[in-house]
Amino acid sequence: MLHIDLYAEITCPWCFVGLHRLDKVLREHFSNVPVDIRHRPVVLLPDAPAGGLYIPDLLRSRYGVTDPKTAFARPEAAARASGFGLDLSRQLWTYPTQPAHALLLAAGERGTQHQLAIALTDAYFLDARNIGDSDVLAGVAVHHGFDRREARAIAQDSAAPQQVQEEVARSAAAGIRSVPHFEFGSGVAISGGRSEAEIASAVREALRRS
Repeated sequence: MLHIDLYAEITCPWCFVGLHRLDKVLREHFSNVPVDIRHRPVVLLPDAPAGGLYIPDLLRSRYGVTDPKTAFARPEAAARASGFGLDLSRQLWTYPTQPAHALLLAAGERGTQHQLAIALTDAYFLDARNIGDSDVLAGVAVHHGFDRREARAIAQDSAAPQQVQEEVARSAAAGIRSVPHFEFGSGVAISGGRSEAEIASAVREALRRS
């Protein structure tokens, strides 16, 4: 069994690329290897308001980027290189992710965590959904081991942000500084926008060491 700890933020473009590349690498090169993927939350904008933040304004104020297309180009090109589409101009708002991470933590107890993470990431980037909205989250989670009322209750639980923050603090204490961050066991870890070849190499090394 290959155990993978995946530290990621749902609204991070490079995490979208990393999740899909990991799935592609495992499917194409390690289909005979049983895998357990555990998602660890990282929250990049903990104070994002419920109504969301307009990404062009965020890029301008935080990074001095006046043309969002320049920031979008690299992750979009990386997605194309791996054969899947990503048009970041479709989703120009970023939303609070604590409710979505709370659902992912709950999904870990029922074996649907990785599938739900992919679905939430796709809902945000590909369908331009507000993944801070409990009804949107419930509509996604209902296909991954939850009933709608249960999923909505988890997303709306006032204790959820604190539970997520405790997990985020553990991620920070573990030294996670860049996402996506992959830990494959046996001391093998990689971070950032890694290629399919680099991900495959890390998996092979982890399997060799184990």
